[in-house]
Amino acid sequence: MSAPTSPALSPARAVGLVARREFLTQVRKKSFLISNLIILIAIVGGIAAYALFSGTSEPSRTTVGLVGDQSLTAVLVSVGDAAGTPVEVREFGDEAQARDGVEAGDIEVAVIPAADGSVTAVTESDIDAGLRMVLDVAVAEQARATELSAQGVDTDALTAATGRAVVTVDTLDAPDPERGQRLTLSIAAVALLYMQILMFGMYVAMGVVEEKSSRVVELLLSTLRPLQLLWGKVIGIGAVGLAQLAAYGVAGLGAGLATGVLTVTGTALGVFAGTLGWFVLGFTFFAVLYAAAGSMVSRQEDVNSTAMPLTVLIMAMFFTAFSVVSDPDGTLSNVLSWIPPFSAILMPLRIAAGVASTTQVVGTVAIMLAVTAALSVGAAKIYQRSVLRVGKTVSWREAFGR
Repeated sequence: MSAPTSPALSPARAVGLVARREFLTQVRKKSFLISNLIILIAIVGGIAAYALFSGTSEPSRTTVGLVGDQSLTAVLVSVGDAAGTPVEVREFGDEAQARDGVEAGDIEVAVIPAADGSVTAVTESDIDAGLRMVLDVAVAEQARATELSAQGVDTDALTAATGRAVVTVDTLDAPDPERGQRLTLSIAAVALLYMQILMFGMYVAMGVVEEKSSRVVELLLSTLRPLQLLWGKVIGIGAVGLAQLAAYGVAGLGAGLATGVLTVTGTALGVFAGTLGWFVLGFTFFAVLYAAAGSMVSRQEDVNSTAMPLTVLIMAMFFTAFSVVSDPDGTLSNVLSWIPPFSAILMPLRIAAGVASTTQVVGTVAIMLAVTAALSVGAAKIYQRSVLRVGKTVSWREAFGR
């Protein structure tokens, strides 16, 4: 009587088991956990330090001491706010007290009005140009209002009548107030995608070589098909990369929004989602090729020779993206963003810059999926032909069956 055989694994379950094994193997490594914890702390700490020392807070008010009649106070404050040099006015009873305040450093300038409407500004050394302008304009405005009132002119009515005489600026090419933050998000997206795709692509190749050199792959292929092992490895390692990228993004966006460094909430969330989506597309594109490259060698020190073309291509994508980051809507960016795999790194940049249309996003995703599917068929054939061949490096000609 023959022994009962275990039921064959369904393709989906086989891929799922391999993916789960790859995912848990990576995330349970102490080095992986410690390095990511350090990076997350660095991201949050760096953004917090930038918010603290970047001078994004409101400008400090210059303290001005005003002697005697305080009618000039309101004019000084309003002119200072309008000029971007805010002042705080402190009342002093006499000139001696005001001068003592300047000497003690309690106030920066003591304003002492004279009977003829002029004022004397007492300071320790020199008066800042912005503050000097505020004092000149405020004193002139106060003198004008006083003289008009003396001649029987209703200054409130005059102000209301002349208040409509303002200059309205109509800019043909208005500057984008969010450009700085969009540029920062673009650079962050490009850098993260470059590192994640390159690093986790190499993880796939090195994992394939490790299993091949230790003969573990022979044991696995006794119960699994080569394609199931290939896709399980790609999905499992890709899930680790996606989780890591998501953690970095959540930490960065959370810290940026909490500290006020980021104010473009909708744009930031859109860039975050787009970066995650394009990582999946870009990683899948390269991961199947890295798996094929890894299957062609039997030693880990030889993997760079077969993976070098892929590494060079990723670096070309990275340098291209950085060359167009200041002009994301230029011809080079627009054209290359339609061409895989450049789409994976240029489209998040264009999304961050706000120059990617819905049609372009949908179109580039469709093209990327189609090209990745076609490449995966060829990569899978290379993997099947090469993964069990131990010894010398399999040439690309042999891998393609020629």
